[in-house]
Amino acid sequence: MREALRNTGLVGIWGWGALAPAWAQASADAAAQALSKPSLVPLDAIDSAHTGWMLVATVLVLLMTLPGIALFYAGMVRRKNVLNTMASVVVIAALVSVWWFVAGYSWAFTPGTAWLGGMDRMGLSGMDYDMKAGLVAVSHIAPHLPESVYAMFQLSFAIITAALIVGAFVERMRFSALVIFISLWTLFVYAPIAHWVWEPGGWLARLGALDYAGGAVVHVNAGMAGLACAWLLGPRRGYGREPFAPYNLGWTMMGSALLWIGWFGFNAGSALVADGRAGLALLVTHVAAAAGAIGWMVAELVVRGRASLLGLCSGLVAGLVAITPSAGYVTPRAALVIGLVAGLVCYWGATGLKRLLRADDSLDVFGVHGIGGVVGSLLTGVFASRSIGGVDASVLTQAVGVGVVMVFSLVGTAVLLCITGLVVNLRVDEASEYDGLDIAQHREHLSS
Repeated sequence: MREALRNTGLVGIWGWGALAPAWAQASADAAAQALSKPSLVPLDAIDSAHTGWMLVATVLVLLMTLPGIALFYAGMVRRKNVLNTMASVVVIAALVSVWWFVAGYSWAFTPGTAWLGGMDRMGLSGMDYDMKAGLVAVSHIAPHLPESVYAMFQLSFAIITAALIVGAFVERMRFSALVIFISLWTLFVYAPIAHWVWEPGGWLARLGALDYAGGAVVHVNAGMAGLACAWLLGPRRGYGREPFAPYNLGWTMMGSALLWIGWFGFNAGSALVADGRAGLALLVTHVAAAAGAIGWMVAELVVRGRASLLGLCSGLVAGLVAITPSAGYVTPRAALVIGLVAGLVCYWGATGLKRLLRADDSLDVFGVHGIGGVVGSLLTGVFASRSIGGVDASVLTQAVGVGVVMVFSLVGTAVLLCITGLVVNLRVDEASEYDGLDIAQHREHLSS
């Protein structure tokens, strides 16, 4: 596969990615073959059709966070914490955006060592567009796209990964602690993992670990970070002893619908081109989401004798999570199996396993995203088809990749939380938690 990539001159980002499409002119192909780092290329090396699709895909992924995750999470917390939950998602989008262009993008997606990227793109350095000179900056990973588009697409992934963690510590984390922790986490946990898996020189990429659109980098990473947060902050006061009625499950349903729609940009956009493989990624994404909802529904019917709206929403997200690492490698039939398995296993992750771990993972970040990401990453090794993705898969290699991400994210998150705790208290006081974080942290509340 690596030889094929060298011959085509287009390195796909997700687990060595797709073979190059036959869209570029001969001169552009020759220029792309020579790229081993971000560079300036002639404007005619850019493909406008693929660039247009990637602009749309970027917006779709951003839609998953704002307002998708904000609505999804805010609907599940108690009324007195709705605004704090939404504020947490908004501030994460802003913080990650700034830190991404200060250092995160450069550390994740430029050549450096096998462990971390270089400093060539820190502070937006070199990301140029000069119409008069007829030159535009491109990444060596996507030489047919302006680097500004590619960097923005990757930013949308960094944002949603950090935003997912909010679900593990809602209703008890101090807002100032969140600001410090997420800033550190984006740079010192997310960026290195993204480099290991998605930059061609990263050590897990060289090992052959496949992660088409973020099963390990996004979901396992966020899930383990959420578990660390739940353990270190401790349970909410009254957890397990009093009912925590969700504010509005209608909001949660709307949020899950936006996630479903936005996920087409997440997975189909990860082809980095508008071609047949992107279309297949879109199809298998939809199939897996539907199967995940059905799998969770069946589990609820068997265990509790009823299905729930929250269960259907959780199941479709589980299916989406599980298909993410394999969306560019599997058939629709495999996607159906992956989605069903994810729905069943993630139901257990959000119920039985959650009790075993004794963690108040409030909105099941680990149970759905962490477990779903593990299931999907391992099943990628089972179902990946060389005829689709052009790569061979190994369950053992997938297990190594997932295991490394799990340990690094869990330990790294715990260390960063401890560092944050030296600066400011991680958790609000008892009175603030009783009154609700909307009032205690923001002096705002929902109107009647």
